[in-house]
Amino acid sequence: MENDQPYAVVDGRGAMTVFEIYIKTTPERLWEAITDEEMRKKYSFGVGTSSDWTPGSQYKASVPGVIEIAEGENLEVDPPRRLVQSFTALWSEDVKGEGASRVIWEIEPVGDSCRLTVTHDQLREGANSELFGGWPMILSGLKTLLETGEKLTTPGSLRYANAENWA
Repeated sequence: MENDQPYAVVDGRGAMTVFEIYIKTTPERLWEAITDEEMRKKYSFGVGTSSDWTPGSQYKASVPGVIEIAEGENLEVDPPRRLVQSFTALWSEDVKGEGASRVIWEIEPVGDSCRLTVTHDQLREGANSELFGGWPMILSGLKTLLETGEKLTTPGSLRYANAENWA
């Protein structure tokens, strides 16, 4: 591909990045891994995401008492197929200034596996790459957890895994 830029402008709504991964699991188990706070901690830098997972409800991704990572609204909730969320990053002043974007999780059964497509869009043109740069490690951790039951232990993947002990 000539253009190696990881995002593109779509309909004037800003930039986007799309990740697609295949995971040997069921849609129900994958949905659980995305929406269960304790499971999420195991593959998302040690950060849990709490919500009641209903349309219009709020969610918060954090290590309580240590760091706030993100917050937003669950715009569309269709278990175990689709989750659409607004996303406001909170982990640094630089990313806070980027404002809200959107994350779409789409689960499609493929044989005995699932295709998970994560689209992070409505980013401003030239958005800070920290907003979407962690997705490959998060999704690799998710795949590893669901297929092996183990945590991915690459540098950074468990960045806040023991952070609750820091407070």
